[in-house]
Amino acid sequence: MDTQGTITVARALDLPALRRGLPEVVTGGDLLDRPVRWVHAGEAPNIAALLKGGELLLTTGLGVGPRPAEQRAFVRRLAERGIAALVVELGPRFRTLPVAVVDAARSCGLPLVQLHREVPFVAVTEEIHTEIVNEHYALLQQADIVHRQGTEVLLRGGGVPEILRNFAEFAGNPVFLETPDGRLLYAAGTAGPRPGATDPLQAWEGLRARHADRRPPEPPAGSVLADVPGGGRGPGAVRARLTVLPVAGPLAPVHRIAAERTADLLAVVLLRARQEEELTARGRGDFLTDLAEGRVEPSDAPEQARVLGFRPSGDGPLLPMVMRLAADPHPLSGSGAAGGGAESWAALAHALREELAAVGVPVLLGVRLPEGRVPLLVGLRTAADRGAVAMRVAAALRAGVERAWPDRPAGAHPPVVIAGLAAGWEAVGGELRHAAEAAHAAHGLTDRDWYDVRSLDVDLLLWRLREHGDLAAFVDRVIGPLLAHDRDARPPLVPTLEVYLRHAGRKAETARALHLNRQTLYDRLARIARLLGTDLEDPQTVLALGVALQARRHVR
Repeated sequence: MDTQGTITVARALDLPALRRGLPEVVTGGDLLDRPVRWVHAGEAPNIAALLKGGELLLTTGLGVGPRPAEQRAFVRRLAERGIAALVVELGPRFRTLPVAVVDAARSCGLPLVQLHREVPFVAVTEEIHTEIVNEHYALLQQADIVHRQGTEVLLRGGGVPEILRNFAEFAGNPVFLETPDGRLLYAAGTAGPRPGATDPLQAWEGLRARHADRRPPEPPAGSVLADVPGGGRGPGAVRARLTVLPVAGPLAPVHRIAAERTADLLAVVLLRARQEEELTARGRGDFLTDLAEGRVEPSDAPEQARVLGFRPSGDGPLLPMVMRLAADPHPLSGSGAAGGGAESWAALAHALREELAAVGVPVLLGVRLPEGRVPLLVGLRTAADRGAVAMRVAAALRAGVERAWPDRPAGAHPPVVIAGLAAGWEAVGGELRHAAEAAHAAHGLTDRDWYDVRSLDVDLLLWRLREHGDLAAFVDRVIGPLLAHDRDARPPLVPTLEVYLRHAGRKAETARALHLNRQTLYDRLARIARLLGTDLEDPQTVLALGVALQARRHVR
């Protein structure tokens, strides 16, 4: 039950309106600290069905019932509903409380109070409701103080740790900021010695040890939790979770109110950090693009890169790389179409930075929204490290995209990663430009985790000719009959030709790759030769077929 803005049963009985009725606690004297959420007066036998829990019920007993069984059932239903207390005014209906009512209240653990004098219930209701409102206002004032202090921290340029420490001091208990899946981001405790104080990380580890089988671990009873909004829908709706554990002392309703307001402040801090991260990533992307377009002198590039945080060790070669995310020239601008509308480039930059940090090499990461690509520069110790480092960087880039945009459309092409090689800064610009163009040409290729830019030279040439009518005419002339066959007949023959050319005409290897017996392969190759009217053993024919198959991707 939400106890914000409540008073206790004891406090309600001490107010003048009820004191005038000479209240006597008949049962539940040890339960008078129960919170009273509201006051209700009623005489209906089914009054329990009208209550939500936490009410102080005032009655003269008209609805209690004349028989003991009815009286016990009446009290039991109220207890099951979770009311705070039952107050019965003695008078014409009951001169004394029935034994069945008293016994039922005692067995159900329900505070039962009898009034020896008549009091106007409307006056009792008005007085208690006023007290509840005043109590709630006092809670809001306390929470406002914490919120104002947190806002001052924010305006002074403070971040998440300072805001959490401010809140932990107010709560007198350890405070934690977690990811939605339960990963700890920050922890804060109270400053100086306090009774029952403990190291916040010890409290966190103890919680995880007790609930090792749950992810995220479930906090103990009496904890306060508040979601830090992320500003999106679906997975982006909650950016983090604020948790306060009742380690040094119990938590009150005011702590819940203060936690919710602190969570709003944390949302602002985290959003600001994401925006700064996005702007930084864009700035690095602009630098790398200017370098590729020749707008930065190679002699000035090392110093500018150092200012942006790129500090390779020694004089090793550089590895220019480009990741392309979509074929649309504006694939992710605005709301982030490829991420389903909830994700952002800031989330991508953040995820990529975290994934690349684990690779263990110097990386200058940028993003380019207009072109839908991510350029980056990697520092190598030696040229021999190129293959292994490119593999690790490509894996980190793809993992970052999956983390930032988990809801990308099922049919979306995977990111294409291209790697060049530059001995020094004089060659970096040209290699970045070459890799960016090759990334366009390689769109749709999925057979490798990353592509050497030099292996895509033919694809790049064909991509540059994609708008020229002669390229489409060439494809139609060389393999047109085969494409027409595959549109209307089964099995398709183009895959057989592609595997045959990939294995340089070696039939045994081709048959194994296609899981065919040799005779079936021979029959298919013979059909291909007849359809195309050509000799598959002729080197020039093989060259033309290979180029036409590659060009086919660019003229569809």
